Amino acid sequence: MEAFITLAIGVWQIVVIVLIVLLLFGGRKIPELMRGVGQGMKEFKKATSEDADDDIVDDTEDAKKIKDGKE
Repeated sequence: MEAFITLAIGVWQIVVIVLIVLLLFGGRKIPELMRGVGQGMKEFKKATSEDADDDIVDDTEDAKKIKDGKE
């Protein structure tokens, strides 16, 4: 339980992180960075959902083969 308490991020730590990011990238660059992060997350979700859909189709085809006695 002690490890969790020491790793917990408080409000002041978040404020310090935001200030450091502002100093490193500047106010104008942050919207571009966030847009890029958002697009990356969107593509990641799309890829994972397509992969899950492919798995469902493969499982359905396998179930049909087993049902028909082909395997």
